[in-house]
Amino acid sequence: MELTVLGCSGSGPGPDSPSSGYLLRAGAHTLVLDLGNGTLGALHRYLDPFALDALLLSHLHPDHCADLSSLVVYRRYHPRPPYAVTEHRLPVHAPAEAPERLAAQYGASAAERSATDLSDVLDFQVVIDGMQAEVAGCLVTARQVDHVVESYALRVEHGGRSIVYSGDTGPCDSLVELSESADVLLCEATWPHVWPGCPAPPPGIHMSGRQAGEAAAKAGVGKLLITHVPMWFNGDELVSEAREVYQGPVELVRAGASYPV
Repeated sequence: MELTVLGCSGSGPGPDSPSSGYLLRAGAHTLVLDLGNGTLGALHRYLDPFALDALLLSHLHPDHCADLSSLVVYRRYHPRPPYAVTEHRLPVHAPAEAPERLAAQYGASAAERSATDLSDVLDFQVVIDGMQAEVAGCLVTARQVDHVVESYALRVEHGGRSIVYSGDTGPCDSLVELSESADVLLCEATWPHVWPGCPAPPPGIHMSGRQAGEAAAKAGVGKLLITHVPMWFNGDELVSEAREVYQGPVELVRAGASYPV
């Protein structure tokens, strides 16, 4: 498998990166993990969105799903689609509220929202805790993690290799259990472990660099990739924190870069 970072800026797009979005190539298949602000434009650099086999959404905060509205427009109104889009809807694996939440995002007025239905071009599949499903030629396993809204970490396995994407989460046992012996852990680290005015990490919600490293060490993963760093923090500092507690390779992902799994 190969991971290409469409965007990795935490909490919103930054000057050097869109929000969260990751293209995963697995053999002849392609899937995307999250589609935050600006990531659809980046996706066009690597493949026509019509060639995408599936989309998985870890949760429904805008920095992880906002560009789905633009994807719907692309599939509905492209003048020369390569196939009948209503007959070949894109599978979207997401929390149960996704159809209503994303329809509300798409609709610009109360009248439009009341009539909006995205199921003409999207095939929504519900993600739940413990789910295992074959998605785009891969085995996908989901575990609910600790965030302010329903949020899932996702493990993708193909050809004897495995990658776990944390989504947004605070430290939790379910992430460690899902990540056990994974080849790669793509893990959020949203803030330093301590910083002026905050003598300890805020409880839950997100992880520090140190906490991401602790999760990688407990799970025994082969490599840790740090992501979701907001523009107001220094990602290199979070990587240094992770290296204090995890002995394997650690890298800060960059928008546009690719990483073998």
